Amino acid sequence: MTEDTQAQLRASRAEAEALRLEVEALRAEVEETNRGVVALYAELDAQAEELRRATQLKSRFLSYMSHEFRTPIGATLSITRLLLDRVDGPLTPEQERQVRFIAGTCEEFSEMVNDLLDLAKIEAGRLEISPEWFEMMDLFAALRGMFKPILNNHALNLVFEEPEGIPRLYTDDRKLSQILRNYISNAVKFTPHGEVRVSARTEGQGMIRFSVTDTGVGIAPEYLPRLFNDFSQVDSPIQKRLRGTGLGLALSRQLATLLGGSVEAQSELGRGSVFSVIVPARLTTDAPHSESEG
Repeated sequence: MTEDTQAQLRASRAEAEALRLEVEALRAEVEETNRGVVALYAELDAQAEELRRATQLKSRFLSYMSHEFRTPIGATLSITRLLLDRVDGPLTPEQERQVRFIAGTCEEFSEMVNDLLDLAKIEAGRLEISPEWFEMMDLFAALRGMFKPILNNHALNLVFEEPEGIPRLYTDDRKLSQILRNYISNAVKFTPHGEVRVSARTEGQGMIRFSVTDTGVGIAPEYLPRLFNDFSQVDSPIQKRLRGTGLGLALSRQLATLLGGSVEAQSELGRGSVFSVIVPARLTTDAPHSESEG
């Protein structure tokens, strides 16, 4: 064997040894990475389990507290009704004003409790969806009758457009009504004068768009993206004066999702707002839904 051949052989052996060391280092790095990935997955699983337990505990707490709050709220409302009915004698104008203030505050508290309870049920997957066939006219008539006694602002008109070309709907009319009640209540609250208009029209493939349009104070564009988040409120003077729970729109979004639909909001500061819910005319088994209460 010549010296050149021996040199080439030594060089090849050195190159092979370097390659072997490089492969072993790479293998060790891959093994370390795999161990890190396994540890990361285990940590993510643990965090997911903690989050699930935290969500479950929160839902249980909200449900428990909501039920517990209902008794004193109901008792207070009953007492205020007795006082306003003059069962125990007449009231002075100032006493009546104070009693009506107490009643209004209790009603707001009751709405917040009901919204919290519904949100807790949705998060726990225990809000029941019961679709039935119904006519649009019946839904609007029920909403009109519901708001007529409480609409005391003579400078404001509440208009329900006659639905045209709308087929019979197969969905949960109570949940749909709850969404529209939230929309209408907000519109009435933030529209000092002018009009609140409720309408419905067909849209797309078997979808129905319900809209509540008002001529109220409107909403600045920076608040629109988070309107449907939990406890979200618009930071404006009228919002501070007219208190709300900040839950109604969040609950509306959740209910719309359960009905296989979505929500939208358009507004311009000082020129009014349009809140919409778009739902399928016929709720199918493919739409998101929760388990029945057991």
